[in-house]
Amino acid sequence: MNILITGIGGPTPRSIASSIRRKNPEANIVGVDCEPRALGFYMPGLLSKWHVVPRADREKEYFEAIWQIIRDDQIECAIVQPESEVQAWGEYFEAQERYPCPAVIPPAAYTRALVNKAAMADVLDGTGYIPKTVRISPSDPRKEEVRDEVGYPCWIRASVGSGGLGSLKLNCEKDLDAWLLIHSEVREFTVSEFLPGKHLANQMLYLEGELQLNAGLECVDYVMADVAPSRVTGNTSYGRLINDNHLLAFCEEVIEYIAEKLDIRPHGVFSFDLKLDAAGQPKVTEINIRHMAYTGILAQCGSDFIEASLDYLRTGTVADEPVRYQFPENYVFLRDVDIEPIVLTEAEIKA
Repeated sequence: MNILITGIGGPTPRSIASSIRRKNPEANIVGVDCEPRALGFYMPGLLSKWHVVPRADREKEYFEAIWQIIRDDQIECAIVQPESEVQAWGEYFEAQERYPCPAVIPPAAYTRALVNKAAMADVLDGTGYIPKTVRISPSDPRKEEVRDEVGYPCWIRASVGSGGLGSLKLNCEKDLDAWLLIHSEVREFTVSEFLPGKHLANQMLYLEGELQLNAGLECVDYVMADVAPSRVTGNTSYGRLINDNHLLAFCEEVIEYIAEKLDIRPHGVFSFDLKLDAAGQPKVTEINIRHMAYTGILAQCGSDFIEASLDYLRTGTVADEPVRYQFPENYVFLRDVDIEPIVLTEAEIKA
């Protein structure tokens, strides 16, 4: 099978390529990225071929390059990973009523509703699925609303970008003033109630409106946490795979609510970040419209969203019954910047 993977410089597309290579050693994997120094280009044995392409925000040039690669390399399907490209492919489908090649992409309406955290908060406002949230900017800090509607302590983060971008626990208004001054280049932030509980993550695959696969994990520690004022970065260094049916059902309920609100059936991979509140109830902090960074780890432990997506692209078949995946062992994982993740059982962790 000739498979195109976009954004191959990023850790998640590289993990996807590695997972495909392990299970399908004969696959012809073609990687693309807008950065000539993309790490995935130079990893021995990862790709069959690679190309530098224009940025996705240069829509005409980007899709001309993608079409050329699809023709020349006889691409049969694509795994589109960075959110900017997922968004571009979704909008392409909206305009052209087809993708450049078969791909599992959420409808563009989901992208518009979820990529921006403030927009997501608007969609889920009043539901109880999210923490109390206010959107602000350096030019419009809305301090009274932050104080009266959210309260201190609270959590601030950039509305667009990875989980750790612009993030900090604010204890008072002076903290807010200082943080906005330091990050004056960020156009918009979301400020939400501080959630003291565990950080959970969840990934789901929907095909043609039907849930196919659902699995969860807990993020415990973070890569390079010492360099982030919040001590939270976009990458987890240590985590646990968990069997939590309440978490899985909660995330399904949220997607069902969004689908009803948008009046469009869900399709694609949806990845949740959540925190538990003081009562131990999950609150959604982010929903990504792509595979999360741990998708290769999930695949190693039996919950293979990558292979499930490829099976659909090969056959067009949708499973009759969804799988709320239950891991057979108490798996944990270790990750760092310059090494492949390591999966162990809790019993194998040295005391």
